[in-house]
Amino acid sequence: MSASNPITSNTRVIVGLSGGVDSAVACARLLEAGYQVEGLFMKNWDEDDDTEYCTARADFADAEAVAAQLGIKLHSANFAAEYWDQVFEEFLAEYKAGRTPNPDVLCNREIKFKQFADYAEQLGADYIATGHYARLVDGQLCKAIDSTKDQTYFLQDVPIHRLQGCLFPLGELHKHEVRELAKSYGFQNHAKKDSTGICFIGERRFADFLARYLPERPGLIKTTGGRTLGKHRGHHYYTLGQRQGLGIGGQAQANEAPWYVVDKQLASNTLVVSQAPQTLAQRWLICAPVNWLIPPPTAPFSCNAKIRYRQADQAVTVSYAANGGFSCRFAEPQRAITPGQYICFYGGEVCLGGARIVHSQGFLSGGLRA
Repeated sequence: MSASNPITSNTRVIVGLSGGVDSAVACARLLEAGYQVEGLFMKNWDEDDDTEYCTARADFADAEAVAAQLGIKLHSANFAAEYWDQVFEEFLAEYKAGRTPNPDVLCNREIKFKQFADYAEQLGADYIATGHYARLVDGQLCKAIDSTKDQTYFLQDVPIHRLQGCLFPLGELHKHEVRELAKSYGFQNHAKKDSTGICFIGERRFADFLARYLPERPGLIKTTGGRTLGKHRGHHYYTLGQRQGLGIGGQAQANEAPWYVVDKQLASNTLVVSQAPQTLAQRWLICAPVNWLIPPPTAPFSCNAKIRYRQADQAVTVSYAANGGFSCRFAEPQRAITPGQYICFYGGEVCLGGARIVHSQGFLSGGLRA
């Protein structure tokens, strides 16, 4: 929470109450701070055909239990149609194009800080709140105190005016403190396992899920030298840097080094692999236009950046690119820069903004990467 948010007995906050421990503690802390709090449970996936994997019903029961214990009203909204149109269809289109999308970034931009925020405004909310580990300091998005849980990477594509209407009650806490608070409040979900992975896939194999929506398109797996090792199911089932599930183990000798996906040649539907991990080391990428969370800086400029969640900050120099985005050159080579993922820029603790990765320096010519 930020000191710039005035608290009165009539300041109404709608919290995204998911059934997890983080949002439960967020509700409790806001109540203790003097806000008028209500919860909103979001249903973002239609579980009718996914009862074995979707946890929405169980999560809603946990959210109801927390709301009842805190004595707050719990609303429920179904955003499954919006999620399908604005997140899932783009997710499929990106995989079909050979890229690797990040639906968590899209979900925050399109659902949690758009659909949820608009719905909360209709309910009369002065602010919304979530259980994200992040901070707002003087109107700027900053990293959470707990660097191991910081989630600003997933918030990079949310417009700044949306973020400034949100409270982040957990930004000053470490995860172990959140669980201790949940236990002290008597929440039955205090030891509930954190959700991981992509929400709509659940505990199933990713390739099996993807096969329901994108048909297999078999092609050849070749080495960087052109030797054929086998066949793949379709380039959309693989990502750069992948070494498991390639189905070419029969080609390996007993002590042979593992194979890594290093390129996707879409025109020939070829998956290119190498046993040299250094093949994946790249220094530059081109990103789409940036969602700036600060006044846009004038390029060229230097800052830090990360190309995946939990990565340590990396020094980068940013210049204008012909596509209207930016060319980013890292001081040190980065492993498996992946088109479709996001680059997030930082200035110390402040999240400057971020953008989707469009191209990365390629080991091969004529493939997915420029």
